[in-house]
Amino acid sequence: MAEIATIARPYAEALYKAAGSDAQASAWLDELAAIAGSPLLLQFADNPKSTPEQVFDVISGTARTPLPDSAKNFLRTVIENGRLAALPEVAAQFRALRNASSGSSDAVVHSAFPIDAQQLAEVSAVLEKRFGRKLNVSVVQDESLIGGIRVVVGDEVLDTSVKARLDQMKTALTA
Repeated sequence: MAEIATIARPYAEALYKAAGSDAQASAWLDELAAIAGSPLLLQFADNPKSTPEQVFDVISGTARTPLPDSAKNFLRTVIENGRLAALPEVAAQFRALRNASSGSSDAVVHSAFPIDAQQLAEVSAVLEKRFGRKLNVSVVQDESLIGGIRVVVGDEVLDTSVKARLDQMKTALTA
C-alpha cells in the first residue's frame, strides 16, 4: 500500500516536528490508530450522512483517556481531510521517525505464556545486547508457539520457540 504510506508521511512528519519524541504524543497516536483501524468505524466515517464532528465525537468518546488539545486538533485535521484510514500508517511512520532519532527499534516478543515485568526486563536486556541497540519491547501472547519466544525487530526474526524447533526437525526428517 504505497499510496497509504505516501498519504501518511506528511502527517507523521508534521506531528513529529510538532511533538518530537514526546511519549504522550506517541501514546495517544497509537490509541487513535487502534481505534481508526476498526472497519466499522471506517464504514461510519465514509457514510455521507456522517458529519466530521460526529466521527470526531465517536473516536474521542472511544478513547480510554481524555485527549489533549494537540491530539484533538490532529484528529480533526485527519478527519476533515478524509485521511482516517491512513491513521494506523501515520502512527507507524511517527514511531519510525521517533526511533530513528533516538537510535532505537521496536521489538515484538511473541511468547507462549504471559511474561511478567521482571522477566521482560531480563529478556529485553539480552535482546538489546543481541541486536546491538535500544529496544522498545512489547509482548504478544501466542499459544501456538508451545514454549519459548519469537522476537521480531524490524525485518529481523529470532525464533527460539518449540514450534520452530519442531518444524526444523520435521524438515530434517522429511528431507
